[in-house]
Amino acid sequence: MTKQRTEMGGNVHFMKYLTKWAFRNKAALIVMTILTLGLGIGSYFALPMELMPEADNPQVAVATIGQGYNSQTMTQEVTEPIENAVATVKGKTDVFSTTGDGYSQVTVSFDSKTDMKEAKKHVEDAINNLKLPDTVSKPNIIQYDTSMIPVAELSIAFDESSKEANLQKLEKEILPKFESVNGVGNVTLYGKENPVVEVRLNLKKLSAKQQSINSIMSLLQGQNLSVSLGDKNIDGQMSNLKVVGKITSLDELGDLLLPSTMPNAPAVHLKDVADIQRENGQEGISRVNGKDAMAISITKESNASAVTVGKDIKKVADEINKSDDGVHAEILFSSSNMVIDSVNSMLREVLLGALFATIVIVLFLRNIRSTLITVVSIPLSLGLTLLLLWRSGITLNMLTLGGVAVAVGRLVDDSIVVVENIFRKTQKEGFSKETVIKATGEVAKAITSSTLTTIAVFLPMGLIQSSLKAFLLPFALTVTYSLLASLLVALTVVPLMSFRLLKKSKLPEHKAPKRYMNILKWNLNHKWIPVLFAMIMFVGSITLYTLLPKGSISADDATMVSVTMTYPSDTPISKVQDKGLAFEDKLLKLKGYQSIITQQGNSEEQAKWGQVSNPTETTFTVILKDNANADHFIKDVNAMKKDFPNADIQASTASFMGSSQTAITYDLEGPDREKLLEASDEMVKLIDGTNGVKKVSSNAEEKKPVYQLIVDPTKANTGQIAMQLNGLLNKTPIGNMTIDGKETSVVMDTDLNPATKNDLDKIQIATQTAMVPLSTIAKIEKVTQSSTVLHKNGKEYIRISAEINPKKLSVISADIDKQLDKLKLPKNVKLVKGGAVEQQASDFADLGLVMVISIGLVYLIMVLTFRTLRTPIAILMTLPLASIGAILGLVISRVSVDPTALLGALMLIGIVVTNAIVLIDKIKQNEEHMSIRESIVEAAATRTRPINMTAVATICAMLPLLFTHAEAGSLVSKGLAVVVIGGLAVATVLTLFIVPVFYELLYFKKSKKQRNAAKIESTHSA
Repeated sequence: MTKQRTEMGGNVHFMKYLTKWAFRNKAALIVMTILTLGLGIGSYFALPMELMPEADNPQVAVATIGQGYNSQTMTQEVTEPIENAVATVKGKTDVFSTTGDGYSQVTVSFDSKTDMKEAKKHVEDAINNLKLPDTVSKPNIIQYDTSMIPVAELSIAFDESSKEANLQKLEKEILPKFESVNGVGNVTLYGKENPVVEVRLNLKKLSAKQQSINSIMSLLQGQNLSVSLGDKNIDGQMSNLKVVGKITSLDELGDLLLPSTMPNAPAVHLKDVADIQRENGQEGISRVNGKDAMAISITKESNASAVTVGKDIKKVADEINKSDDGVHAEILFSSSNMVIDSVNSMLREVLLGALFATIVIVLFLRNIRSTLITVVSIPLSLGLTLLLLWRSGITLNMLTLGGVAVAVGRLVDDSIVVVENIFRKTQKEGFSKETVIKATGEVAKAITSSTLTTIAVFLPMGLIQSSLKAFLLPFALTVTYSLLASLLVALTVVPLMSFRLLKKSKLPEHKAPKRYMNILKWNLNHKWIPVLFAMIMFVGSITLYTLLPKGSISADDATMVSVTMTYPSDTPISKVQDKGLAFEDKLLKLKGYQSIITQQGNSEEQAKWGQVSNPTETTFTVILKDNANADHFIKDVNAMKKDFPNADIQASTASFMGSSQTAITYDLEGPDREKLLEASDEMVKLIDGTNGVKKVSSNAEEKKPVYQLIVDPTKANTGQIAMQLNGLLNKTPIGNMTIDGKETSVVMDTDLNPATKNDLDKIQIATQTAMVPLSTIAKIEKVTQSSTVLHKNGKEYIRISAEINPKKLSVISADIDKQLDKLKLPKNVKLVKGGAVEQQASDFADLGLVMVISIGLVYLIMVLTFRTLRTPIAILMTLPLASIGAILGLVISRVSVDPTALLGALMLIGIVVTNAIVLIDKIKQNEEHMSIRESIVEAAATRTRPINMTAVATICAMLPLLFTHAEAGSLVSKGLAVVVIGGLAVATVLTLFIVPVFYELLYFKKSKKQRNAAKIESTHSA
């Protein structure tokens, strides 16, 4: 006993050091407190504000556009060479590709530990060595991260004037103004018209002049060259010889002389067989609010504040609009407004939480001065937290603000325990400095241990390797900083303020809770009844958990609605565009939107950001007005589906962060495509009838007719015929020429558009002997091929996607699995589940691992604190007790289990053990001079009030989160609040009634021996 007392006394003495230092250095502490508040306020304004922390996605995408290429040709000519090139890149895990008509996208996935900047460089090096067809664009290599989220997007419109003049003005005057804004990263222009010179051949005139397409291509491609011939000795000097060709106007282009086909034939110029004119070169649709417009997308530098950059961009836009140049700049959206709204929303919740916690303290202590002492820990802790965040280079974003919101209730816990103990101690022993220091020392070890256990819960978050890691770390650091700050305040500022403010204060007398003590004594005398009750409750809650639907994090931020209108892949593009404009006209008649952005087709600007898509798909991005109802807007959109029977129209809420996956995907892999098609057809039928599945589709369903021209090698050369047909049927890029002082693309077009197979048969082809119909040298076969080709690590696969409700992910997934049990897969065909299910499993597994490690760390800290293996076990019994309340909360609130709810469970590990630590620590102190039973009863009576106060204060501080609107990408959600509130409420009650029973069971023999000895002693005394 003496040894134990010495050890504990030494620990308490060490804990008292900070408190004694505060009393010895009152003036210094006052100055430090003022500095902390001042620096905290300064840090708030100095911290960069943004929506999300900077985070890398461990993927690199390669997007390529090849206008006129079908999916099969694009796969062979572009996708497969890129796949082979990146196959040897270091650190890659998988290579996925999607190829459609006119586009290719290859996505290289990397291990989460990979340096993504280096990974992108390795991919660039691999791609640079490739030789792709001249008629496809240069591959765009994109490494996705949160810095790519635009800080603002604007539309630019002009009064009636020359389009070319407008474009020059935009590029030379307007874009530089935005680029010069401090903190702006990239400024990208969308919807820009790229003027091209179109050489439109007249096939009849060409035939009459006995000229071939190949000869004209050769003529044009050799005109704008600069070729060095080497060095020669001329006039006694070594000189370089260079051949230079240069065309500077449309007239010079038209005057080009075509090669003569026979001696003494009259000269033939290009303008004699072709119509040469300048076109705008824009393909696809780019419109804002029903008008052709150009859009500017602006991103910020990683260390810049979104709010500051957004305000400066608005100033530039206002200056442009005030000028009389006929230019109108409209901000379609600005993330700075979203950041300000999010910051204000979170600050409102923090302040409400602090208010509720204050009310709780007033009700318990019934003393304004003691309440003021306790509540002062909130601004001081937040000030120190903001200062540490600023010095750590962490921005003020949704995650850091969320960390403050969930920690605000916990910030007063340490101070509550200290003030309450000072309150009670001074009532018994009188008010003095020594009494205040002694009272603080009694609980110093308990509050330090409880704070360290809460922090220990967040340490293993660094082990997470999934997409959650970048979001959890700022959250965890914020909570850690705030809790350490609150502990420091509780051990220094609170005792000093208590000594000053409570000296002449009349304190209400502390009364022992008699009813509670009677129930506790009954529990201790009938241990197996409360233990059995707790076990039944725990098993029942676990059973309930298995039945609860498991969901993924959904984007509840309804500031936007995304609408897609997709036609079958064999639909003519002209029809897709006409129907898209008709649908846009109907959207513009709806109410509640601020702007509608319409886009169709692929462009070089979009490809630079990895945005390539099906050419028969039109997207409508609807930015809603404040307080507009997204659900009503979506219902209005769905009501318009009947007017477009052949289109697949999908509308859903969206955000600038995107949204979590709401589709379960199934990949069929195997060497035999026919077997894959057979299995996919069967799967689609089985999944389609499953309850909860909104839509099921397969990439194999997207098919279009392909006419294969099989050339007879005895009659013509296949390569030459392919070159001729490519020139006849497609706009063929020739190269660039400087026309009227501007670099301009030149394309050749024949305006030949065969409408039937018969028209194909009649196309005239030049052979070595004469012009002949295509049907005489080639056999034309019509086949049906997929318009979208998917590859995984170089091998083709078929993907079946099921759109579902993300809140019922696990339930619907299980129902689908039951249906798929009926599926008999062909030999060598493998089925792989992915999408939202895979992401959910990864997130749940990572958080589960963190929980296990956190519990281990909590146990280790408890062992170090109490220097025994048995006592921490009683403290850890609060965890299963907390799970009962958490699961009951989810059941009552009907909230699905998603990663944010699991994050709440993770937080519970650190929060609920706090009460048990405060209780057990007092029991251990009592055991120095009491028996175990007496120690338990006295400690429970003494610690009931601070335990209830801290629990109720934390719960009330979390209440605002129950009713808040979850922002996109935020980990602070209703699910997290429900778990913490439910778990803490039940754990607090059961901690007071069950944990003492478990503690005595752990020391059953010793306790029984003490009680028997007490009985014998009382008998002898009698």
